[in-house]
Amino acid sequence: MQQYFIKGSPQSPLVITDKDTAKHMFLVMRLKENDQVTLVFDDGVKRLARVLDPSQQSLEIVEELADNTELPVQVTIASGFPKGDKLEFITQKATELGASAIWAFPADWSVAKWDGKKLAKKSEKLEKIAQGAAEQSKRNLIPEIRLFNKKADFLAALADFDRIIVAYEESAKEGEAAALVRALSGLVTGVKVLFIFGPEGGLSPEEIAAFGQAGAVSAGLGPRILRAETAPLYALTAVSVLLELSNDSL
Repeated sequence: MQQYFIKGSPQSPLVITDKDTAKHMFLVMRLKENDQVTLVFDDGVKRLARVLDPSQQSLEIVEELADNTELPVQVTIASGFPKGDKLEFITQKATELGASAIWAFPADWSVAKWDGKKLAKKSEKLEKIAQGAAEQSKRNLIPEIRLFNKKADFLAALADFDRIIVAYEESAKEGEAAALVRALSGLVTGVKVLFIFGPEGGLSPEEIAAFGQAGAVSAGLGPRILRAETAPLYALTAVSVLLELSNDSL
């Protein structure tokens, strides 16, 4: 069944006013009277809805659904600005894998340099990608997209998290195979976890030190070197396996 995110509070009956959503519903999917879809409002609750009048783009809510596909903890992915369209790929796949937020910041060794105007345009594009991926993967929320113009602002935001994990390949080289598992152990439902990843050139020693001062722990992501766009997906998969699929899942 097709799912759509609707801004605002739930109401019934309702008229679909967002042009893109209405176009997909009634022109692409050709929904007819009494056809059913799943709607998700700002409260993150899925609701079964029935089409009343396609010509008026109106629907009514039938019932609330108990389905919840979110990870038991809130995971934010923060990447140093990567080259090209890698952030688009990260956004799509991280949304499918359950990230609550997708951030990016100007790392010391980032090749990509984005000014405020380009950041705004990039952010708008990523928000659309995240919404599409959230609808496809039947999420209960659309991940927040936040692109930092200044690294100082990103560092200031670290105080909002309960646990911060820096993906650092040197940790893997030093044999810290269990560091990631330890970092994810003891978490309780609802805590806020931040993963920080470097761009193609990695994170500078100064950045590692700054993150450490903010309470971050460094952890390797296995014995292999991962690309900038692959590492976040590895981390989210590890969170799912450890917290959703294992015997000790939350």
